[in-house]
Amino acid sequence: MKPVLQILSLAALIASVFAVPAQAGDAKAGDLVITQAWSRATPKGAKIAGGYLTIENKGAAADRLLGGSGEIAGKVEIHEMAMNNGVMTMRPLDKGLAIEPGKVVKLAPGGYHLMLMDLKGPFKQGDKVPFTLEFEKAGKVTLSFDVQGVGAQAPAGGAGGHKAHDHSKM
Repeated sequence: MKPVLQILSLAALIASVFAVPAQAGDAKAGDLVITQAWSRATPKGAKIAGGYLTIENKGAAADRLLGGSGEIAGKVEIHEMAMNNGVMTMRPLDKGLAIEPGKVVKLAPGGYHLMLMDLKGPFKQGDKVPFTLEFEKAGKVTLSFDVQGVGAQAPAGGAGGHKAHDHSKM
């Protein structure tokens, strides 16, 4: 074997050994990487559920999460929860959620989240619920929410207690 081919073969072998596999729920849309998409199991008859995920903008331009859709929900809104004068409040973000370049935005319990309304059926622990996110620039991307237990605070294998980033400058 020629020395150049040996070097290339060795480089390919090393790259394959050290490559980090993408998680099953990861998705990419333009410069955005979406990871850790999850939701909680819902009781029978529940009409709402929360959708949580992490969005990283690896590009040089801002983008905006506008909303999403899925066969399981009649309506989807992006919401923000915050403490105001000791009272937890929740409000829809009618203009979407900015994803600034080089930043990571977490949608997690107690902060930003997707509110899935008019559910067509319950979310059961262990299910994978298909869902499409819509971004202003990156367009649409389809992924699945991994359904965790009713009281879950983070995706399976993830660290608990995620806090949303401060986006008060939007």
